[in-house]
Amino acid sequence: MLHRWLTGVVLAAAVASGAAAQDLPKNQFKVIGLNSPTPASSHDELPFWRKTIPEASKGAITADVTPLDQMGVDDKTMLRLLKLGVMDFAGMDISKMAGDDARFEGCDLAGLTLDPDKAHAACNAYRDVIDRQLQKNWNAKLLAFGGNTPQVFWCREVVSGLDSFKGKKIRVFNNTMRDFLGGLGATAVSMAFAEVVPALNNGVVDCAVTGSLSGNTAGWTEVTKSIYPMSLGWSINVLAVNLDRWKKLDPKTQAFFVEQAKAYENKMWQTVKTTTAEADNCNTGKQPCTMGKLAKTTIVPVKPEEMATHKKLVEGAVLAGWAKRCGPACAKEWNETVGKTLGLTAPVP
Repeated sequence: MLHRWLTGVVLAAAVASGAAAQDLPKNQFKVIGLNSPTPASSHDELPFWRKTIPEASKGAITADVTPLDQMGVDDKTMLRLLKLGVMDFAGMDISKMAGDDARFEGCDLAGLTLDPDKAHAACNAYRDVIDRQLQKNWNAKLLAFGGNTPQVFWCREVVSGLDSFKGKKIRVFNNTMRDFLGGLGATAVSMAFAEVVPALNNGVVDCAVTGSLSGNTAGWTEVTKSIYPMSLGWSINVLAVNLDRWKKLDPKTQAFFVEQAKAYENKMWQTVKTTTAEADNCNTGKQPCTMGKLAKTTIVPVKPEEMATHKKLVEGAVLAGWAKRCGPACAKEWNETVGKTLGLTAPVP
């Protein structure tokens, strides 16, 4: 009897869910997404918009989604375009917007967290802050956080370790990485993802930082000989929606997106774990490698004493540099959110 009742409840829930999806008004959305070579784009974002959303909405909601590199859009302009309503939804690396607001790199400061669960927890703690800033200044609403494989050093030559970066030109993509490299005596060079392969090939930069699998799928193994796997973060991305567009949606459609975004976020973090586990295999020509390309790159192990240096740089140069850019009120708020979660304290300038 209990079994029959439970079956009935499950069926009723399924019917109700299906009915709710079928009741959604028809909507077509324009989406500009993440760089196409990243695992977060190919394994999560594109399937989310092209398959999950149409199927879950019973065809009521569809989207025209294009990765930003295929649109010829610069990462740093994404928030401006979203604010203007050029697209309805956007996927973007939030730390690349930190020139406009230092808070946007607050949950992924260089080297702050060394495993995906802690990175997710840090961003969860900072979720309300990021959403508040997006709504207040950028006419946008935060729906989900995602990540990529650890952001590591890809180098033209085989490096010996952390000391070998002194004096080298290294591509980075946010301010907090500049703080870290400044502590090493290296020169940080800002450069868009799509420009890195020719820059490495032509010696414009000696090394470049990106994800351990993103670099693989984007062909960096063809212009580099070594990877130094000291993590400088997770290239945190966000899914955000234009606030004007959001407010025009009926409550059922809003609730639908909130629910789907939560599942999407969980899937992205699961992908991070899978891709992180596979990245070393792909980069050194071993199986299983289902998400990248087999390559022959030397992975230079991080020595224990170098991890001690890493910790000092994070707690010194990185936190201090960021707190200075963000200001006293911001640093205090960080200490009460991310800092409390991770057991760290940023100096209040």
